[in-house]
Amino acid sequence: MRSVADALRREDRAALSRLTPAERVALALALGARDIELFRKSQTPVPMPAEALRTIERRRQAGRRPSACMRDIIG
Repeated sequence: MRSVADALRREDRAALSRLTPAERVALALALGARDIELFRKSQTPVPMPAEALRTIERRRQAGRRPSACMRDIIG
């Protein structure tokens, strides 16, 4: 038995496969811009786009584990 999620996933893949590489890049950039705007509007006070992006990047880095390889290289 197939699920609705499987059907939607197949439809999404089929739609993306019909796009040119340039269209895929444009779609990815548009989705990223949309997500930053949604994040901005969820904050109080609403930050400027550049500040929202910096906040997202800081949060992403805060959750990462330090790399032993880089620690050995950098010291």
